[in-house]
Amino acid sequence: MNVLLHICCAPCAIHPVETLRASGHRVTGFFFNHNIHPYQEYRKRLEALQRYAEIADLPVIWRDEYLLEEFLAAVAPAPGERCCYCYASRLERTAREASASGYEAFTSTLLYSRYQRHEVIREEGGRIAELFRVRFLYEDFRPGWRHGIDVSRQLGLYRQQYCGCIYSEKDRYAPPASGNPGDAP
Repeated sequence: MNVLLHICCAPCAIHPVETLRASGHRVTGFFFNHNIHPYQEYRKRLEALQRYAEIADLPVIWRDEYLLEEFLAAVAPAPGERCCYCYASRLERTAREASASGYEAFTSTLLYSRYQRHEVIREEGGRIAELFRVRFLYEDFRPGWRHGIDVSRQLGLYRQQYCGCIYSEKDRYAPPASGNPGDAP
């Protein structure tokens, strides 16, 4: 099949690209990640993917759009539910592109991460596939987690330390609030 692969970052693309190609699929990457903040982080991820795409001879459709205000407006009312919006919005953009450009299927590197909610991604992918009349190719890429990490290190690719949005950055780096002002550093 001719598959459009949503890519969140270069390290997460390695195993899915290899797996899809090994299954005989023609793979084109799709970069649209309006959730990644701050802007410097967004640029690092985009540039790392540009480098990986060159190494892997991977064609990529670039949607280099830094839509901070749109993303924050959508998730600020319920930050705890941000991932659902994030999955749906990126899968929708990918499906729209896949349908408009004649791809037979679409999928996402989000399915590579041990930290993402696979059942939500699978449900959203199926729902969105029906809307755009293009197949959602679900594959659990998590078994290749270690392989992707190892190869990304060998290639010297930038490896981020959090999912991407400002909320996940806070979850990664800010100490949890204990409720006791005396515990502050």
